[in-house]
Amino acid sequence: MTSLGSSRADILEAWGNHLAQGRRRSPHTVRAYVSTAARLLDDIGDADWAILARLDSTALRSQLAHRRSDGIGNVSAARELSALKSFIAFARQQAGLPDQAPPRMRGPRIKKGLPRPITPDEAVGLAAMVDSNATEPWIGARDRAVLLLLYGAGLRIAEALSLTCAVLPLGEVLTVTGKGGKQRVVPLLPIVRDGVAAYLGLCPWPMSRNAPLFRGAKGGPLAPGLVQKAVARARTVLGLPTTATPHALRHSFATHLLGAGADLRSLQELLGHASLGSTQIYTKVDAALLLDVYRHAHPRERD
Repeated sequence: MTSLGSSRADILEAWGNHLAQGRRRSPHTVRAYVSTAARLLDDIGDADWAILARLDSTALRSQLAHRRSDGIGNVSAARELSALKSFIAFARQQAGLPDQAPPRMRGPRIKKGLPRPITPDEAVGLAAMVDSNATEPWIGARDRAVLLLLYGAGLRIAEALSLTCAVLPLGEVLTVTGKGGKQRVVPLLPIVRDGVAAYLGLCPWPMSRNAPLFRGAKGGPLAPGLVQKAVARARTVLGLPTTATPHALRHSFATHLLGAGADLRSLQELLGHASLGSTQIYTKVDAALLLDVYRHAHPRERD
């Protein structure tokens, strides 16, 4: 049995450290999983590792029902269940029961929707609009550069905003650290490099090696919410749907590459997917786009 403390604070601290350092989970995931554990501890009352290790599927079902009464949907419930199972498995390790199987409970069924890509013209137009809508030229250039990285290199927004000035000067490829600390190399198109260079030429903040590449108005790291708000304003002006988000640019990158003949394995590497199954959804997207083109172009469909 571990010597870690068993107070509520000790348990949550150990759980958070395990996720962040042992499992290399993102800060967002760590916060969400620790919050889930905190809610469970609040409902149980006084608990230590041994008590947590004995929780079974009945306890999980009760906790999930309680969360359902708060109004969470299927997607949130599935994530909550995954977090609870992981937490109990960790508790069993701390209690000296690592070989005991975790509670078996099937999560809610989730209908997987297809990503909603936008066209190349819409992607470029969106990047240009956030530039022209900005309150200051350097902020507009900054937001445009971020969006070009999402669409031109397939980065997640968190990956783009985690870049430091150590990547400068940009070359034809960029090493990106993605989920789980996994690194991948992505090519950079001239338009992407030029977009970042334009931002660097206007940015008022010093670019020391360890400083964030993309800065907020006061010089700190740029928050994802600011980019999302800029995109929301731009898509309203352009008449684009609400699905035209920063993350949709990454979907568009994948869909357009696949449509141009990229193979799934190469696309998996470029996107940083851990499994090919995550990448295969884009074959359905591409087929859906082809069907949409067919329906709008075929003369019999137009009659």
